[in-house]
Amino acid sequence: MSKRDFYEVLGAARNATADELKKAYRAKAKELHPDRNPGDAEAEAKFKELNEAYDVLKDEQSRAAYDQFGHAAFEGGGPGRGGPGGGFSGDFGASMSDIFDDLFGEFMGGRRGRRGGDGGRTRGQDLRYNMEISLEEAFEGKKAQIRVPSSVACDTCNGSGAEPGSSPVTCTTCQGAGKVRATQGFFTVERTCPTCHGRGQTIEKPCKTCHGAGRVERERTLSVNIPAGVEDGTRIRLSGEGEAGMHGGPAGDLYIFLSTKPHPIFQRDGADLFCRVPISMATAALGGEIEVPTLNGKRVKVKIPEGSQTGRQFRLKDKGMPVLHSREIGDLYIQTTVETPVHLSKKQKELLREFEKASSKETNPESSGFFARVKEFWDGFQS
Repeated sequence: MSKRDFYEVLGAARNATADELKKAYRAKAKELHPDRNPGDAEAEAKFKELNEAYDVLKDEQSRAAYDQFGHAAFEGGGPGRGGPGGGFSGDFGASMSDIFDDLFGEFMGGRRGRRGGDGGRTRGQDLRYNMEISLEEAFEGKKAQIRVPSSVACDTCNGSGAEPGSSPVTCTTCQGAGKVRATQGFFTVERTCPTCHGRGQTIEKPCKTCHGAGRVERERTLSVNIPAGVEDGTRIRLSGEGEAGMHGGPAGDLYIFLSTKPHPIFQRDGADLFCRVPISMATAALGGEIEVPTLNGKRVKVKIPEGSQTGRQFRLKDKGMPVLHSREIGDLYIQTTVETPVHLSKKQKELLREFEKASSKETNPESSGFFARVKEFWDGFQS
């Protein structure tokens, strides 16, 4: 099944601003969040699809790549590449410089890094790694070890592609220019050299380890420091940790994109946390005290006033998420839900019936007010 357009997933226009994208994402996220749709597999799938779309479009560079190439900009060519929830993607990039080269290289006389005299050295591709972390890890920060399969410089030839003891030589066809010219009537046509393929050099004795490429496939283990306060879509750049360049060229960069797993108790909105707490009908009517958790594992007591209704909100200052690279801390909001009692005994039912008989407009002001307005509405039709 083909992927839907990311702008369609967010319900945003292609020319939407970053703020408009964020607003559209938050509205959809609240609607599709698993806590609001328990057991709904379709809503869960749409929630994951929404997060994937926003991860790409919230970043300027990845959005530009998506606008130009669509989903193909992020589809990997091997197992474990590009999947949500953790994984490595080699097609994140051609880096942005490579994208511009693809678009304009032919008009400017060939791609950068392939001009004669540089030995065919080209910059390695940028890589993307998707990492999923828990809300607790986003709160506290963590150090993670990741395994990245990528191309690295060949140790045998030190990235030159030539057998030890030898070195690349200047191409005799193009004399090191990497291009050849042919005259056709009044025009001179310049093409990539067919002998060295634009490198300007040829390798007479290729390295037996890398077969002249100057790099080999190898899995590396990297240590990544994830700071406290990171949000969905936060991007961490590790310079020079992407794929090795060809024939001794500079390595690309590794971009780690973070996503946060849904939490069973808390919902996050920026630096603020929200927690829905059910309270009994008696506690809501008479008032009382409840104990609620915080994300760092502590307990806080909240006083419930008499006559509290469903949706009443209590703010616990500085009990939310830390703000990335700041000393600021968000707040925790407790939202109460009055629970209707179920499975009542005979005695409990009798007591409730007695309470209902003793009730008045003063004890149920909202109900009384509503039905008074309904009566006026009906009387208007009759008159």
